[in-house]
Formats: sequence, structure tokens, C-alpha cells
Amino acid sequence: MLRSVFPATPGLVVSIHDVSPRTWGVVQAMSEELKSWGVPCVSYLAVPNHHQRGAINDDPAFSAWLRDAAAQGNEVVLHGYYHERPASSGDGILARWITGAYTAGEGEYFDLSEDEAFRRTGDGQDMLRSIGLSPTGFIAPAWLLGDDAGRGVARTGLEYTTRLTSLDDWVAGTSYASQSLVYSVRAGWRRGMSLIWNETLAAVLRANPLVRLGLHPPDWKYPAIREHARRCVARALAVREPMTYDQWLNRQRAISIGS
Repeated sequence: MLRSVFPATPGLVVSIHDVSPRTWGVVQAMSEELKSWGVPCVSYLAVPNHHQRGAINDDPAFSAWLRDAAAQGNEVVLHGYYHERPASSGDGILARWITGAYTAGEGEYFDLSEDEAFRRTGDGQDMLRSIGLSPTGFIAPAWLLGDDAGRGVARTGLEYTTRLTSLDDWVAGTSYASQSLVYSVRAGWRRGMSLIWNETLAAVLRANPLVRLGLHPPDWKYPAIREHARRCVARALAVREPMTYDQWLNRQRAISIGS
């Protein structure tokens, strides 16, 4: 059982989701634009075999870029394995809605068994290690991490995960309340609602020391989304330092030990 703790360390964590050879070009453009906004480091959520269309370790150029990004102070986080959950004939109404309408078939860890999550996560770790990377964090696609799957991931020795509304530190046994800003861009009405919702959420979270902004490659197609993200970053940077998830956790742990 994790203890709920209010975060004490001020910080802004920007994460780029779904990083793989399939999204590499857009991710590079996002990274460069974020640097121009004052965000020099991000947490890259890497998918080992994105939709089973090419393993990371089969692309030497991408692997070299990801290693170089980590060496420059960015973080690489394990982000599922395939980042997809095919529909099953045995799915109930809730499962069909969550993994279909809500995530468009992306909720890979929503209902994995503990053993399957342990195996799949270990395979992902091995693939990243094969290209010279050793992530400390795991974030499930769409933040959908079932209880059984969560136990399986934790067994691999990874140190933390994030959910939509929290950052869970498995090492310290603590959970920090912090809801991520995130956009949904699959339809015009979703984009409009995302702008309204995130503006409201940003105001509500202004007093929270940890601000999280989760970005996806499709977000960069829409100027209104990019401009809103820029404004959110500017407001956060007025009182917070940009950092990665692992950097933030290390500072938070140091404060906890010293208090």
C-alpha cells in the first residue's frame, strides 16, 4: 500500500509519449520546439515495439539518437511494450469502452495478468538495455495500469510509475498527487474540449508543486494545441524548474530523508 504524500519539490515535467522509430521525426521537432520554450530536458516514453511494426533495437540510427538524448540529460521511460490491446470477444462493456472508445485500442496494460505484465515488461527492459539504456520508470499506455499488471511491473525492479492523477514511487512506498495535463486530438470536438479542460485544470493545479504535461506526436499537427501547451509551459516555468521524472523523484526523496 502506497502512502499518499503531497509533493514538496516544485517542478515541471514535460513528457513526450509514444517515442519510437515510427514517431521519431515528429518527436525531434517537438523536442526542438520545447527547448525554444525553455524546456531543455524531457521524459521520453519509449515503446519497444510500437504496434509490432519494428523493434527499437532494429533501428541503429534511432537507437543512437535515443542514447544521445539520454546522455544530454533527458530521461527514457519504458512505455508498455507494443502500446496496443487488441479487442477480445470476451470483453465486457466497460473493457470495450475503456480500451476502444477511450484509448482507441491502446490500453495494453489495462487487464494484463501479473505474470504477463512481468514477462512483457522484462522483455522491454531487455530491449532497451540492448541499446545501452536502463530506464528506472514505467508508464503504461494511456496510464491504464491494472492492479495485477502493476504488481507484475513492480516485480521487475523498476522504481516508479505515473498514473493520470499521481506519481507512484515504489522505492519509497509513496504516491504524490499530481494530475497530468494531456490533450485528446482524434476529433474536432475532442480538441475543443481538451483546450477548455486543460485551461481549467491548469488553474486548479497552480498551487501543486509538481506540474505534469503529457504530449503526444499527433498533438503537433494542431497549432491551437501547440500554442496552448506553450502557454502552460510559460506559466509553469515562472515558478518551477523543468526536470524529468527521475530528477524530480531524486530531489523529492532527498527532501523526505532530510525531514
